[in-house]
Amino acid sequence: MDVIKKIFNEKRSLLVPVVSIVLGLLIGAIAMLAGGYNPIQAYSSLFNRVIGSSYHMGETIRAITPLIFTGLAVAFAFRTGLFNIGVEGQFVMGMTGATLIGVLLDLPWYIHGPLAVITGAVFGGIWAGIVGYLKAKRGVNEVISSIMLNWTALYLANFIVTRFLTDPGQQKSRAIHESALMNIEWLVQLMDKARIHWGTFVALACVMIFYIILWRTKQGYELRAVGHNPDAALYAGMNVNRTVVKSMMISGVFAGLGGVFEVLGVFGNQTIMAASPGYGFDGIAVALLGGNTPIGVLLAAVLFGGLSYGSAGMSFGAGVPQEIVRIVIGSVIFFVAAHGIVKFILKPFMSKRAKRKEAA
Repeated sequence: MDVIKKIFNEKRSLLVPVVSIVLGLLIGAIAMLAGGYNPIQAYSSLFNRVIGSSYHMGETIRAITPLIFTGLAVAFAFRTGLFNIGVEGQFVMGMTGATLIGVLLDLPWYIHGPLAVITGAVFGGIWAGIVGYLKAKRGVNEVISSIMLNWTALYLANFIVTRFLTDPGQQKSRAIHESALMNIEWLVQLMDKARIHWGTFVALACVMIFYIILWRTKQGYELRAVGHNPDAALYAGMNVNRTVVKSMMISGVFAGLGGVFEVLGVFGNQTIMAASPGYGFDGIAVALLGGNTPIGVLLAAVLFGGLSYGSAGMSFGAGVPQEIVRIVIGSVIFFVAAHGIVKFILKPFMSKRAKRKEAA
């Protein structure tokens, strides 16, 4: 009997997200039908955009990669009792740190690339550490300070690029030296010049690092303990203030790495931005969809990135306007996030199935 229940529970845990995606696609189809568009053609165009060629597959992976980093950054902070809504600013600071090293220095590739990556990660970690310090030492709510630092990061990045990294009349930095670039040339050629870079593999490594830090180390136990109950952690002899700063800095490192590989692996320069890239805010949705777990974040990033990149296929291939495309994406995300609604819908069917299995 226990074995049957265990198998049933495992299947149900897989069934809920699958049904959530199907429900989201159905609602999106209804919206398209109401607008006079063919949902079958639209979804065919979406999937063709994602997996229709080696180039599109590579670009889909490229779109997923920064979402893994920002999702991990948000999820790590959540797991330690903090709401890091400043991932966007930390992402931008990671871009800026990597660009500074990539443009201003000219070093051998085995030093230049790693140094640019580390510098960008440190920039992101320090930017998040400011939020942690303000909360630990001055009691400033991390939501307020991190939101303000998002804007500060944007304007500071633009100032640095304008003042030190651009040629006169240009709206972007000088090209990053080839020795600092992180693209994988042979894989780029194999994927028909899709912008594949080492950041994808680093992101997958970060998924494992996230798990190891939080659930396989003493520091991870302290981070989670402080997040669950700071007073109890303090009574147990843990340094709560130091742990808060440490948690935010690790979260910022994840976010900074996302920005690093956008400039070193995708664009090869940094523009003077009118607005933030948006990956940090998307990372909040990815973390929530993934249940703040490393594997969940990875799967949510795949879903979110695939839908975001594939949505252009719906517009070009089926003529679906961008507003309805956003309804489709929003519907899928809503049902994936709203596990309670899906479980309520599935409950009568699953109860009947469970009774049949027990009778058998």
